[in-house]
Amino acid sequence: MAELNILTINSGSSSLKASLFLANGERKNYRYEHIDDNRAKNHAAAFDALLREIKIDLPASETLIVGHRFVHGGEIADAARIIDADERARLESIIHLAPLHIPGNLLGVYLCNTHLAEQFNIVQIACFDTAFHATLPEIAYRLPIPQSFKLRRYGFHGLNYAHITQQLPKLLGSITQGRVVIAHLGSGASLCLLDNLQSVDTSMGYTPAGGIPMGTRSGDMDPGVMLELSKRFDTKELTTLIYHQMGLLALSDGEASEMSALTESQTKNARFAVEYFARQARATIGAYAAKAGGIDALVFTGGIGEHSALVRKLICEPLEFLGFKLDEDANQTNETILNLAESKPVLIVPADEEAEIARLCVAVLTDSANA
Repeated sequence: MAELNILTINSGSSSLKASLFLANGERKNYRYEHIDDNRAKNHAAAFDALLREIKIDLPASETLIVGHRFVHGGEIADAARIIDADERARLESIIHLAPLHIPGNLLGVYLCNTHLAEQFNIVQIACFDTAFHATLPEIAYRLPIPQSFKLRRYGFHGLNYAHITQQLPKLLGSITQGRVVIAHLGSGASLCLLDNLQSVDTSMGYTPAGGIPMGTRSGDMDPGVMLELSKRFDTKELTTLIYHQMGLLALSDGEASEMSALTESQTKNARFAVEYFARQARATIGAYAAKAGGIDALVFTGGIGEHSALVRKLICEPLEFLGFKLDEDANQTNETILNLAESKPVLIVPADEEAEIARLCVAVLTDSANA
């Protein structure tokens, strides 16, 4: 299995990222930004560009394993599954659980079949963000609604959380056995509370629209607000509003949805959006401290978490009462270790969902071969 050529495809809410892991150990990365303005058209264009590059970078007639990030796996706990006809039908049946993401994920499967199959012997595998949170206890995944509705908290960003748990033992040693909070902050944002490297709470809920505010998603809100909005908009309009017109974009009064633009801006609206985002993120960290009886380490990841010193400062400074103190110089230069010597650990661990997808592809194929 170590000699496989693996293409990983990570189709997010605002970009398409991919990596080609060659059998010789080489890795090639690809990235296509801003595919959310006209999602169907721009996703297809991004995939077309990617698949053209793959045909150049990988010799013909090779076997190619294609691992796709799927934001939602539904009720299953499997971390990955080979995409056969039955699995594809199942994935199509759960589009409503992540309507911003799953259509793009499925588009990638379709385009790989149509663009790559004539040149490569391909096997496609779905890798699920929700699977990492299968360890959530009932008290974390239950919602305060009748169980007969069959709605629950799923949690997301699991592929990156899983990748980070692979890195933490060498960075934190025995601390990893304790209570660690990972803040995955990007255009989509969530936080996860780990206990002994297992997910025991997470901020996103039934869909990736919940939790803290994001680039264009509001996060959690008073249900009464949603009831009022449902009187003003039909379902299609409300879905567009929830996924594309809220969050940082709304908080900045339409100035920008990207944190990098907001932190560079000098406007009052931009500053308000940044401070609001940081306040909600640190409130979640404080809530986890209350639930778990303390926190032993804090990890930042994702585009904002890795690159915005201002956001990390706004999050961490009010958390000194929990034992977290940033080294200002280390924070400004985005070092791996951000904390002062007397502080509990505060780290940056770069997101790498592609590496986790490749690992899962090898694992599921090995299990299939041994079955």
